[in-house]
Amino acid sequence: MTISLSTVHILVDDPDAALAFYRDTLGLSVKFEVAQGGFRWITLVSESQPEIGIVLSQPHAGRSQEDGDAIAAQLAKGELYPAHFRVGDLDATFARMAETPGVEVLSEPASQPWGVRDAAVRDPAGNRLRIEQA
Repeated sequence: MTISLSTVHILVDDPDAALAFYRDTLGLSVKFEVAQGGFRWITLVSESQPEIGIVLSQPHAGRSQEDGDAIAAQLAKGELYPAHFRVGDLDATFARMAETPGVEVLSEPASQPWGVRDAAVRDPAGNRLRIEQA
């Protein structure tokens, strides 16, 4: 059996702010953008792994009001699990992220006891992200 990762979802409250961060700051490319029922799903890919889609979607998209409200509350508190990215130049990527409006720096680039050099931020929606040096 062969299995591989195809898609990762990142929930965002403001698709335009998220798109600016993930596309313009991190350098991902838009593969698809779908609008339905007043919501948007934006699929982004990286140049190095174009087969893996990173889907930005809103908490209420495709969910009941109750479920969307619960997810939106977790997003607002910054309690959703972090996404982890690997980059070729951590220092340059971190500098761009730290200058991006709405981004909160959680930790600057540092060597970690688990063997990676990484940094952590919250994206404009409040999602925790860890960015590690390739």
